[in-house]
Amino acid sequence: MTTSPVDAANDSVNDAEALVATTAGAARQAQRALAGVNRERKDAALHALADALTARAEFILAANARDLERARAAGMKPGLIDRLALDGDRIAAIADSLREIAALPDPVGQIVDGQTLPNGLRVRRVRVPLGVVGMIYEARPNVTVDVAALTLKSGNAVVLRGGSAAADTNAAIITVLRDALTAAGLPADLVTTIDPAGRAGATALMHARGLIDVLVPRGGAGLIRTVVEESSVPVIETGSGNCHVYVDAAADLAAAVDIIVNAKTQRVGVCNAAETLLVHRSAASAYLPAAADALWERGVILHADAAARACVEEQASAQGRTELLVDATEADWETEYGSLDLAVRVVDTIDDAIAHITAYSTGHTEAILTQDVAAMNQFVSQVDSAAIMVNASTRFTDGGQLGLGAELGISTQKLHARGPMGLAALTTTKWVVEGEGHVRP
Repeated sequence: MTTSPVDAANDSVNDAEALVATTAGAARQAQRALAGVNRERKDAALHALADALTARAEFILAANARDLERARAAGMKPGLIDRLALDGDRIAAIADSLREIAALPDPVGQIVDGQTLPNGLRVRRVRVPLGVVGMIYEARPNVTVDVAALTLKSGNAVVLRGGSAAADTNAAIITVLRDALTAAGLPADLVTTIDPAGRAGATALMHARGLIDVLVPRGGAGLIRTVVEESSVPVIETGSGNCHVYVDAAADLAAAVDIIVNAKTQRVGVCNAAETLLVHRSAASAYLPAAADALWERGVILHADAAARACVEEQASAQGRTELLVDATEADWETEYGSLDLAVRVVDTIDDAIAHITAYSTGHTEAILTQDVAAMNQFVSQVDSAAIMVNASTRFTDGGQLGLGAELGISTQKLHARGPMGLAALTTTKWVVEGEGHVRP
């Protein structure tokens, strides 16, 4: 008897739900076993994971090469391929980040606050693990390692759904991590995956309330929106990055050129790359020609409004770079390019810059370049994003750069965690109240 498409789809969903239930149950058991493990053993395991990644780098790189071959054949954008790609140096850097996490204080058991009440009750609030963390992410193999390390250090287990583009790489990395955990005397199921279930597995993970304690999506706007809207599991939202750089009237223009080049081109496919450049009108004629030259040298296409275009159009024509200068549209202001494209707008005042950011920002990272303390204070107080940079590149919104060792993601929500999510963000708190036979009157 031939199976109908509807029956096949139902079987796939049922299989995915069963896999998620089994995987989450195993992760729960592993997480409970981790509860009694002290910092020294967790840190030793992190060093073992780092050593295993470098020792088996060729195994991981061979898997990554297969993913890259498929990605190029499918026409994946260069910025996304860059996020997917690994090499020896990147694996070494990822391993180093594990050692940095091992050196950080263990958040579990930290006393957040406490007091002795007038009635003699001793009250304290302490950090405890979240439990089982679900992670849905796209073509970012480094996330597989970062999340595994952060959850281990913070006393959690993780269930991963890494996406098809990095399927071989993630499978190889997870194999290495699980083998290293076993060798270190810890449960392999602290790091698990539901990738074999495909998209149905991702959907099942979103609906695994009671099995998964919290779900974190990391990727493009479409992925994040889907998880937020469809999930019955509590979600920590990591937003897309439509990040802005505002060059104020009082900016150091030479430094501002270097900053926008770094913010846009250092890695174009990441969420903290700049996507829109706003320039005060009084600085535009002096700043934009120099900035355009530096950006064009790196192949950046400027999507410019009329005022910005007027500052550089003759220059583009003289240099034969007219293909790198196009008219901005309304869509450009709300686009996270992830490519060598940059929207450019001239504004009359800092208030106009703030109004533009308020209208189009995703709440990730915004930068002001200025020597005017009053302008800096206004921008910092009035722009409502997870991170504000003052005279610095947006690329610094990163757990490693900000001393967190690594990050689970960059949260753009306002509850529980905001900005780069390090170890503390993977904990919650519980109240411990000690009395001596106290009863409430």
